[in-house]
Amino acid sequence: MQTKLGTKFWIAMAVFGLMGQVAWVVENMYFNVFIYKMFHATPADISLMVMASAVTAALTTIIMGAVSDKVGKRKAFMTAGYIIWGISIISFAYIKSIFMTIVMDCVMTYFGSTANDAAYNAWLTDRGDSTNRGKIEGVNSMMPLVAILVVFGGFMSFNLDTHHAWTVIYYIIGITTTLIGAAGWFMIEDAPDLKPSEESLAETLTYSFRPSVARENKALYLGLLNFAVFGISIQVFMPYLLIYYEKTLGMDNYVLIFAPAIILAAIFTVFYGRRYDSQGFMRSIVPAMLMLLVGYAVLFFTKTTVPVFIGSLLMMCGYLSGMSVFGALIRDNIPEGRSGQFQGVRIIGQVFIPGLIGPALGAWILKDAEVIANSDGTTSFLPDRGIWSAAAAVLVILLAVLAGTFRTGRKKNG
Repeated sequence: MQTKLGTKFWIAMAVFGLMGQVAWVVENMYFNVFIYKMFHATPADISLMVMASAVTAALTTIIMGAVSDKVGKRKAFMTAGYIIWGISIISFAYIKSIFMTIVMDCVMTYFGSTANDAAYNAWLTDRGDSTNRGKIEGVNSMMPLVAILVVFGGFMSFNLDTHHAWTVIYYIIGITTTLIGAAGWFMIEDAPDLKPSEESLAETLTYSFRPSVARENKALYLGLLNFAVFGISIQVFMPYLLIYYEKTLGMDNYVLIFAPAIILAAIFTVFYGRRYDSQGFMRSIVPAMLMLLVGYAVLFFTKTTVPVFIGSLLMMCGYLSGMSVFGALIRDNIPEGRSGQFQGVRIIGQVFIPGLIGPALGAWILKDAEVIANSDGTTSFLPDRGIWSAAAAVLVILLAVLAGTFRTGRKKNG
């Protein structure tokens, strides 16, 4: 029988999960657009920013996840973290260079990763169990695309070629994030059995990196390995996605194409997440990866509206459902009472390794990309369809790694 979590949990999860993803969408998808439009960033600039943020996120999550286990608190880190996270977002309204954008991106990532990557994700693990993990991940993995939809819809009324528009955007996102953090004091409830760790902070920090722990939790670490390869595939194209739609394909109305694909993919993922609960990991992840691969192929070979919509839909369905299945596998195999300590190794697989390798591979693919002249005499690059073939090549590697590491379709036993 599935464990009931209550209305208050789902509301808190929806509010914190969605707002956290809105903030990450602005960083992961629109900071690239921001420095591209305002400062004429190169592929190397964008790659450096993504890589610096990934390193910061990984280090922060390792440390603060362990600290939250040590003190036995999630709520305090979530609420205080969201409040300061919002304030740091507002600071981007006053940035005037690529260098300062990268520096402040790392500062913002520290607070965001403390609140979301470390505390929020540990909280979700604390509150769920093996009877409802797929359902939780189905809803939670829907949040990134819902956030994209919210951000796309909100940004449609702004002229992103002007600094004033970005100033207003940063204030709106920052103030909203801060207010939700304050509301969390009344919404969030820590798991009743959550207690401070009796281990020293050093032991808590290093626990998930011990070889003996990896051997005892083989399915978890194999899952993280595969998750990292999956993330590399996504990060090959994601930093350049909106620029590709708008500048390379010339789709000024890309939001109207992308938004319906996002809505359908989000609905699909809510239902797909339950497949993991009933059929296990391999029977859930392989169809998702094949769907993603077909989406890449369609986007590689097409440039017109309808085929691009179909390719985007397949790509987003595969991406989101893959996130759902990997997330459920990882949470299902984290030892009880240690969810904070394992957020560090989770973020290494989910963010750090993909954030280092994926954008660098994308930048290498685009090193000879076409360059266009801007009206002010500067130049900008145009991402080309090579990002899709490179992402597909990584995905083929993932399917081979999956076949070699996971022998059954059931969760827990790999």
